[in-house]
Amino acid sequence: MVFLVFPATLLVFTLLVAPMAGLLRMSLNQYSPSELMVEALSGENYLQALSDPYYQNILLTTVIVAFACMLLSVALSLAPAYWLARMESRWKSLITIVTLFPLLVGNVVRAAGWMALLGNDGAVNAFLRLFGMTEPLQLIYTPFAVVIGTTAVVMPYMILTLSSVVENIPRQTEEAAANLGAGPLTVFFRVLLPQAAPGLLAGCVLVFILSMNAYATPVLLGGPGFSMLAPAVYEQFVKAANWPFGAALAFVLLATTLLLTGAVSFGLARSLGRDAQQA
Repeated sequence: MVFLVFPATLLVFTLLVAPMAGLLRMSLNQYSPSELMVEALSGENYLQALSDPYYQNILLTTVIVAFACMLLSVALSLAPAYWLARMESRWKSLITIVTLFPLLVGNVVRAAGWMALLGNDGAVNAFLRLFGMTEPLQLIYTPFAVVIGTTAVVMPYMILTLSSVVENIPRQTEEAAANLGAGPLTVFFRVLLPQAAPGLLAGCVLVFILSMNAYATPVLLGGPGFSMLAPAVYEQFVKAANWPFGAALAFVLLATTLLLTGAVSFGLARSLGRDAQQA
């Protein structure tokens, strides 16, 4: 059994652990305009990343966008996930594939589509002009565009995660609650949702992590005046050539993602567990 696990362990170590260890070591070095990187063991890069108001604002923006995308994904995915899970049509497999289809298209292509919709000369503003609006709405290059675009990217994960769990919940529990006088909303929130808590929790964690680490959508839909941590890491590595500070920002993003993911998981687990006890 040990020999069977060894190849997978070696692969994970080679592709994940070793590069992360090298990145951690790099983050402790110092930047020099002439030598680019000077070997050191200093936490100066982390102090700068956490104390600089500019990067504090970027971190706060990243967290707010990730939470907004998570909440919006939950709100928009509950009904489609339930409908897909309870579907008994022969077209169910086809609809599942259609739900998966956006994942086959690159984020850049999807962001370009949103740019065509939300631009000043895009489809949305062209439609509004039909009703007499002369000045276009500024939809592109705004936090709104970033949240909408990122939510569209992560929603399939939420829908498929939720539907797979709801599909395994006996329909009889809903019918029994309805026979006892519960309305549709009561059945959904007091009976079905507590049983679907594992799927909801997994979907929220997955969507939150993906939103925290989004790159293409914030860059293309947010414009030059909007920044999140993943693009900021890229800028430090590629444009500023400050690899130690870029590595430190990467670990700040990783640590923030892990801490907030744990907090979200704990909070949702307690909330859904309390709802299940009340039900």
